[in-house]
Amino acid sequence: MNAAVPTVGVVVIGRNEGPRLVACLESLGELIVNTAYVDSGSTDGSAEVAERMGAAVVRLDMTVAFTAARARNAGLAQLRRLVPTVELVQFVDGDCRIDAGWLAEAAGFLAENRAYAIVCGRRRERFPDATIYNALCDREWDTPIGDALACGGDCLARVDALASIGAYAADLIAGEEPEMCVRLRAAGWKIYRLEAEMTLHDANITRLGQWWSRSKRAGHAFAEVAHRHLGSPHEIWRRNVLRAVFWGCVLPLGAVLGAVILHPAFLLLLAAYPLQIARIALREGGDRLAWLYAAFALLAKFPEMQGVAQYALNRLMGRRQGLIEYK
Repeated sequence: MNAAVPTVGVVVIGRNEGPRLVACLESLGELIVNTAYVDSGSTDGSAEVAERMGAAVVRLDMTVAFTAARARNAGLAQLRRLVPTVELVQFVDGDCRIDAGWLAEAAGFLAENRAYAIVCGRRRERFPDATIYNALCDREWDTPIGDALACGGDCLARVDALASIGAYAADLIAGEEPEMCVRLRAAGWKIYRLEAEMTLHDANITRLGQWWSRSKRAGHAFAEVAHRHLGSPHEIWRRNVLRAVFWGCVLPLGAVLGAVILHPAFLLLLAAYPLQIARIALREGGDRLAWLYAAFALLAKFPEMQGVAQYALNRLMGRRQGLIEYK
């Protein structure tokens, strides 16, 4: 006998998403009445549009430092006031649309699998062929099916599980979802990724500078979250930090300094870059996109290293990093 399907609510966060927010809210169908939309200082009328469509709107106090984690926590609090019986919450960014069959399948999974706190599915890029950066995002989100260490911004979660660990860490400027998953796993919960369509995302990354800033933000998140859970058996991203430091700093600096101080042959160490690109590309299937993915995966180590260094410097100086935005 199947378990009863729990009560589902939705938290949407956004700022100046315009038509993308309308599409997001429309994709919720009747669940719009169980939806909290958190607006972070929009100037395009997003909050008013969400209210007209039937969502409960939370306008964040923008005199306090903004983070997506803070917005999600505010949305969850509002949702629990709006629907006191809510058991599951779907988090979604305002630039995404939820697939028509996702919530029923995901809620059914959690109803039948009590050990899992979070379930996620396949997030796809709406326009993967528009730019190479959009295509890279689409490939990045194609993660393995089954038990997972973490989820992204879009997921369906148990409200009681989130409440038990304090939900998102509101001070994190990025990486708040995987960090929360570390604490959930430490508390005995599990995370699962279904082989199901979940959301359609509009990254709209058109310039190298946007991609670079996004990668730098990732590096900062790697460093901050890894440091926060250093030594925990559930830690994540320590290897990501080490890879960024090695490929983005140690190897190129060692090759150049070795060539200048000892012998020009040290420059041969730089051959490791094309070899690593080839290794990744062949592992990813060897097609054109695999080679582009491999090249950008290695190039990303330089902005990631910037993010790691920025976190380390801020920690040394005793200051907090502001948002690293890319659009």
